[in-house]
Amino acid sequence: METRIWHDHYDFSVPPTVRYPRIPAHELLNIAANTMPDKAALNLYGTELTFWQVRQQTMRMANALAGLGVKKGDRVAVHLPNSPQYVIAYYAAMSLGAIVVNLNPMYTAEELTAIAGNTGINTLFTFDLVLPNIQALCAAVEIPHVIVTRVTDYIDGFGVSTAADLQLAEGWHHFSALLDSSTRTIPQKINVLPADPALIQFTGGTTGVPKGAVLTHGNIIAATLQASLWGSYLNNMTPPEKRSVLAILPFFHVYGDIIVLNWGMLNCATQYLVPRFDIEEIMGLLAGIERIQFFPAVPTMINAILNHPKAESMELGKKFGLLNSGGAPCPVGLIERAKDLGVAFSEGWGMSETTSTGTANPNLGLKKPGSIGIPICDTDIKLVDPNDGVTEVAPGERGELLVKGPQVMQGYWNNPEETANQLKDGWLYTGDVAVQDEDGYIFIVDRTKDMIIAGGYNIYPREIDEVLFRHPKVAEAVAVGVPDEYRGETIKVFVTLKPGQSATEEEIIDFCKDKLAPYKRPKMVEFRDTIPKSAVGKVLRKVLRAEEEAKLKGSSS
Repeated sequence: METRIWHDHYDFSVPPTVRYPRIPAHELLNIAANTMPDKAALNLYGTELTFWQVRQQTMRMANALAGLGVKKGDRVAVHLPNSPQYVIAYYAAMSLGAIVVNLNPMYTAEELTAIAGNTGINTLFTFDLVLPNIQALCAAVEIPHVIVTRVTDYIDGFGVSTAADLQLAEGWHHFSALLDSSTRTIPQKINVLPADPALIQFTGGTTGVPKGAVLTHGNIIAATLQASLWGSYLNNMTPPEKRSVLAILPFFHVYGDIIVLNWGMLNCATQYLVPRFDIEEIMGLLAGIERIQFFPAVPTMINAILNHPKAESMELGKKFGLLNSGGAPCPVGLIERAKDLGVAFSEGWGMSETTSTGTANPNLGLKKPGSIGIPICDTDIKLVDPNDGVTEVAPGERGELLVKGPQVMQGYWNNPEETANQLKDGWLYTGDVAVQDEDGYIFIVDRTKDMIIAGGYNIYPREIDEVLFRHPKVAEAVAVGVPDEYRGETIKVFVTLKPGQSATEEEIIDFCKDKLAPYKRPKMVEFRDTIPKSAVGKVLRKVLRAEEEAKLKGSSS
């Protein structure tokens, strides 16, 4: 790769380019099982499985799936929270050359039906708590193999459920029984190449129709290596026996999939599995763990942990080797809070379409608050005029962020039109509006689709969010554009307050007066107990906007 301005800011241990091993993604599990067979790979509420045990169970499940007729190219959906069952299903499917379809357990039956229709799912791994949705799905779409588990089946002392306990439909399989029926641990002889599809990762479409990014084995290996090398200074100082990662990010999300699950395998790190985010449970879990080498999270999780009443007494700076924020822009105030507590902190950016990696702040070098950092190894970027998608903008000017690298997806599953829209000559059009400074650092200012156009002005809502986040009473704030007959759109903010606080609409608007130009100031404020978020904690601006549009339609009809 040609030398770029940002390479000057790489940490001493990070190479600008990498020779990626030409191995399939599931080989990461085999490498860990060969290197540290007896180390705990997974820890679920104190119950541990070693890397060797995970490998053996994965091979048995792969052979069981082969016995059901699952073959290379088939789509195998994994519809599970973070659990040993997820890990086993994921690598077992990939070792057969099947394509994993990651499904969010919170999807409705309607959403699941649309995705199953799009991908032609052949096999589905799921769990007891969502069976009503799965029954509705299977009534609408034929899925030949349904395999069901109970998450607690892998926790010592809880016992193992049975097909009768879960009242499984005729022809459905029970995960543990299927595993027990298969004793063969010799892998199937399937030739899986780096260019073969490994994963279909659905990304929320702004049109309401999710798109499935097709990620190859080569994409997964490249992204996992990039993430690992970026934090290599910490790995180099952490003996393999002590490597660990907190697995709060869901594996069904690309960030958790790469930066926790596959990173954990590559680095032989014990993964502390957290099936759901409950702040009191998390603080209790953290209290019982001496040290977490790596903790990737999103701002909402970080906010809840760093501002918890026990945060200071727990000495989190000693407990976390590195806290990494991604998934959504991290407010500058939260980064300052991490520093105040002595927590080593870094922020990065990626998408489903870039296999979760793209840019990051150096861990030891120059960090710029509010920046998503610089392009990581083998990654190139450019910023183009959003109006024509071609003309490169000057440093300091706003442009749409384009990315090229070995982690960029193959395309969207069964969607050539969207693939052609977003992939051009190897460049991925991200839809993020950013500026790049003279050092090559990138600052996301907004999404092209979130931009508010009021009275002819282009307004980036994140700028308003950042101002309101500084209000001492505000816990969270989200600005959206709502339809307005006169101005086209007008700005409304949704605010949640810190516990025990009260505020008025006037107070919030007044706070913005000396901080935002008149056309950027909110005109309406709505106080909420909660802000709608995705499973990984990303604020769902589009949901709030849709609610406002529905209200207007209702009042005009």
